[in-house]
Amino acid sequence: MNIIQILLVSIGLAADAFAVSVVKGLSIKNISLKDTIRLALCFGLFQGIMPAIGYILGSAFEKIIINVDHYVSFALLSFIGIKMITESSNDEENNNDLTLKSILILGLATSIDALAVGIAYACAYGNHNSILTFIVIAIITFILSFFGVKIGSTFGSKYGKIAEIIGGIILILLGTNILLEHLLS
Repeated sequence: MNIIQILLVSIGLAADAFAVSVVKGLSIKNISLKDTIRLALCFGLFQGIMPAIGYILGSAFEKIIINVDHYVSFALLSFIGIKMITESSNDEENNNDLTLKSILILGLATSIDALAVGIAYACAYGNHNSILTFIVIAIITFILSFFGVKIGSTFGSKYGKIAEIIGGIILILLGTNILLEHLLS
């Protein structure tokens, strides 16, 4: 895999994390730089680690993982989206919504497809540039997630509850899209 291919794969894998980062930025008023970095770092680490895990597992479990990854992503993203929509009616600020547990769940939900990419990478390329590829995926995801939170926060501060409802709907649609892409392919 050459550097252009690595960058394209990295951007493709980071797209879900970017979308979720925008949604988190929308839903949390006045998100701190520390929380923005924590979220982006979590997403970057998950996106870098999951293909490495997939690579290690190799093709032995490819059929099992590919058969369930879309269901897990759909369930997690839909659950979080529904939770955001229902919590949008609360008058209290949702700054506590960025707990370590919620960050880890989002990191996992957005990186499950990276596990399958790691398995496919092992089958197609062997050890060629594997470590470089996984590091680039992590860095690109971190950068896009960081800016996603900032973009979402800018709009979330202006549009409040409606932004949180739209964010919840986006997560549900993202989960549905992941599910449909796998079921229809």
